[in-house]
Amino acid sequence: MSFQDALARCAADTDDLLNRLLPVDAFPAPRVTEAMRYAALGQGKRLRPFLVVESAALFGVPRERALRTGAALECVHCYSLVHDDLPAMDDDDLRRGKPTAHKAFDEATAILAGDALLTFAFEILADEATHPAANVRVALVSKLAKAAGVAGMVGGQMLDIEAETASAAVLAHIGLIQSLKTGALFRYACEAGAILGGADPAPLIRYAQKIGLAFQIADDILDVESTPETLGKATQKDKAMGKATFVDLLGMDEAKRRAAALVDEAEQSLSVYGEKARVLNEAARFIVERRK
Repeated sequence: MSFQDALARCAADTDDLLNRLLPVDAFPAPRVTEAMRYAALGQGKRLRPFLVVESAALFGVPRERALRTGAALECVHCYSLVHDDLPAMDDDDLRRGKPTAHKAFDEATAILAGDALLTFAFEILADEATHPAANVRVALVSKLAKAAGVAGMVGGQMLDIEAETASAAVLAHIGLIQSLKTGALFRYACEAGAILGGADPAPLIRYAQKIGLAFQIADDILDVESTPETLGKATQKDKAMGKATFVDLLGMDEAKRRAAALVDEAEQSLSVYGEKARVLNEAARFIVERRK
């Protein structure tokens, strides 16, 4: 199966699973459930669940277990987007080509929907359907809590908010922000596959670190070269707010060279798996070649 076919299949399977896990009439507050579904269903490439599924496949993990873990991770990712779009944060009106959650509903509902998606992720992971072994479920919960919290995504978001001026930025600091804000969930996606399979996560962690950085560099490039119509969201917001990006610090040509080099390094990290890692290697190339 090609990378694009595998990605599309995972996206469809993740959507189907989230639809089954989040029926509107199963919860006492239908409005917030509707907002959760609005934020989580039919959204994006599902790259993070894909990385969970493909990493787990290296070790023969049953697909349904990997999909549940990926769905939990996607709940965290979607919660972060809902909150990032709020007026107090990035103040965006458009996400993936449609009104952001607080525009489609209201700010209070969007905040609660984000909170609910975050906590629902841990409900999914704690269920025996995700894995029969309690120690595996505990490891999945613990690693995701760290990746999503102050030592990961939330900490990175705070540092990003504080990075008010490009003149004060250095490459190492921008790299730190990326490794927390964006990279932590990529690392979890790949490490979770090894946890599910009872395998050494080290090669996958190295791979995740490379593609996480490449993803952010590619995002910075797209923010300059693409349009809101293509991306489905506003562009050049960091520039308007005076925040530094990899393009600012490296220049466009060097940023593209750095992203390509990271893909090569990511592929080298997976050499131990041979041909079994083919789709993951294609995913690394997609990350820097994507147009949105």
